[in-house]
Amino acid sequence: MTACAIESPSAGAEHEAPTTRYAITADGTYAARLALDGESWFPERWTLDGPEPYAVPLPGGQPEEPGTEVHPMGDGRVLIHRLVERRHAFSLLYPTGPGTGELAVGAVECEPGTYLTLLPPAPGGERAYALAVSETSTAVWLVAGGAAGPERVAEMPGRCSGGVWLDPAGRMLALDRDLEGRTKTVVVDLGRDGEVSPLLEIAPDSDDRLLLADPDSGLLVISSDAASPGQERWGWGVMGSTLPVRFPGALRLPDCTVTPFAIQPGQVLTPENCAVALRVDGPLGTWVATWRPTERRVRHLPAPEGWLAGSGLWTPEGVLRLPYTTAQTPCGVAELNPPAADPAPEGPPEQEAPEAPRPVPLREAPLGKATAG
Repeated sequence: MTACAIESPSAGAEHEAPTTRYAITADGTYAARLALDGESWFPERWTLDGPEPYAVPLPGGQPEEPGTEVHPMGDGRVLIHRLVERRHAFSLLYPTGPGTGELAVGAVECEPGTYLTLLPPAPGGERAYALAVSETSTAVWLVAGGAAGPERVAEMPGRCSGGVWLDPAGRMLALDRDLEGRTKTVVVDLGRDGEVSPLLEIAPDSDDRLLLADPDSGLLVISSDAASPGQERWGWGVMGSTLPVRFPGALRLPDCTVTPFAIQPGQVLTPENCAVALRVDGPLGTWVATWRPTERRVRHLPAPEGWLAGSGLWTPEGVLRLPYTTAQTPCGVAELNPPAADPAPEGPPEQEAPEAPRPVPLREAPLGKATAG
């Protein structure tokens, strides 16, 4: 199993740099990033729910390492994850007049070959979790908001990645698990001592991953090679539905890398009307695109100058808010208003996943009895 312990003096550690240095709370109130001043990195908190966004620098006694992770909490503090003498140390940062206050919340040690990284901010903003991945197993750690320091709350065989919250309470966590040569999405029930159950299994021999989920509507955005063996494609489905996952041709953009980063909330009874925000990287640079399951096309939009690429959130009213920073505006949020959805679908029918034994295509794992993983 994953060899991590709290303050174990005999353990070593390895650390992977995060893929992004900007994170937003689930309710969009705060954000945090690792900012650069010349050649020195420092944490920075953004407040996003006021009339104008503003940033508060939270520098420590010395510059941070480039791989340091920051994580906004719902009360405005910022959790920082540092690698200190082979230990993963966690502290909460907060402004104190001209300086920065720091409250140590504990540390986790892992054996060589295991890396530990923060999961996306959980709904509610009171707790923060991390994923510790070894060669053969994965553990979920509660690293802030617990009763007494870091606590291991779940463990399972296989190497996990991703991390998508499925409910507003921050109890159901979806992870993409690589086990026995296949990748499938599983649900970890943090309210049942970390019980694990399947969520996404389109076909026995497919690799299926969950990219985004909206707790309000149940809309899921996935990637899978079920429809085109050996070729990963994007698809969408609805949690708990027995309808097949669909793979829209519109989401296949030649010579481009497409990454979804936000789903419009609030569409409780109409998941097919949820707008999905996409980051597109292509020969001409990086830009923003939007798409809805009801549409058979992707709408391309210019990204604001200085966009913190791959970050942003939707309002329930359908406004896409994109954080950016420039020399003139160190802390800014651009608001885009994509056109309304087309009145009727266009183009040929969407491709569906092949028929397969249950679970087809999205198992109702969060609603039923969890099974060991």
